[in-house]
Amino acid sequence: MLARRAFLACLAALVLAPAVGAADELPDLKGRAVVVVTENAYPPLQFVDPKSGSAIGWEYDAMNEIARRLNFKAEYRNTSWDAMIQAVSDGQYDIGMTGITIKDDRKEKVDFSDPYMRSQQLMLVRGDETRFTDAESFAALKNGLIGAQPGTSPFYTAVYGVLDGNEQNPRIRLFETFGATVQALKTGDVDLVLTDSTAGEGYVKASGGSLKIIGEPLGAEDFGFIFKKGSDLVQPVNAAIAALKADGTLDALNKKWFLDYTMGQ
Repeated sequence: MLARRAFLACLAALVLAPAVGAADELPDLKGRAVVVVTENAYPPLQFVDPKSGSAIGWEYDAMNEIARRLNFKAEYRNTSWDAMIQAVSDGQYDIGMTGITIKDDRKEKVDFSDPYMRSQQLMLVRGDETRFTDAESFAALKNGLIGAQPGTSPFYTAVYGVLDGNEQNPRIRLFETFGATVQALKTGDVDLVLTDSTAGEGYVKASGGSLKIIGEPLGAEDFGFIFKKGSDLVQPVNAAIAALKADGTLDALNKKWFLDYTMGQ
């Protein structure tokens, strides 16, 4: 509950801030097709509903509303995280969305939208974990293993914020998808997964007590949509994000997906 409250407070600090530059009239993209790619692995941002089999989530709702207001047709595609940034950079897709942290090194390959959400990195463990309670005690647990996707913010936090700064540290087990890291945690193949608070809260809520979050947040990060360098979509999408902040739409999405929604119902 403390992690949930801290996360929502962090969201409020970003989303409730005054929307500078929000325009009364948004650009009209005249019905053009825009290909949006995601991973469908970060509930409640974007995931496949286990009950209906449909791809749903906070980012889908936000992107659909952005498309409506800007008058473009969003066509969704799916790819793995490790291929996404390069694929958007190469122009295979117009927009990427999967809780992507805005980072300077990534800005060398793609353009980012303005932030639409701020999240914290948290420690996700099995519900019965008692051997460690925070990053320091995990680091002291010499046989403890972390599951991570290479090249992600949780991977670098694991390396430099939890362990010894060695990116080849054998205590880090690499997986292709975030869902695979969580599955490995559940089966005992790893002992810890570092996750942004959006995904972490979603998995804990759906786990029926088999997962929990421990320790203090390990830092905060801003999420943005990504585009090919020089894309003419960046400014219209930024204007739409500002409008969604100003009129309370993002507040409503936060309530829907972080407070009201229950996985599988």
